[in-house]
Amino acid sequence: MAQFPVLVEVTLRPGIADPQGATIERALPALGFDGVDGVRVGKAIRFTVEAPDVETARSRVDDLCQRFLTNPVIEAADITIEGGAT
Repeated sequence: MAQFPVLVEVTLRPGIADPQGATIERALPALGFDGVDGVRVGKAIRFTVEAPDVETARSRVDDLCQRFLTNPVIEAADITIEGGAT
């Protein structure tokens, strides 16, 4: 068994309103940051998972995202596993 460092980046799916991102985007010009568009807010979750290989680690993380870390109806997860492809 090996320990695989994992980064899960959770974002709202396209077409889902992002009120936090909109609030940030509206505030930026007042702070001197003009020309910033398309602000979207998400969350990053880092952890390690124990598995015999990267494929098993990815499968476990996919299941974890579907069942607990995300709301699959409105959120998407981008998974990065060190030692494995995105």
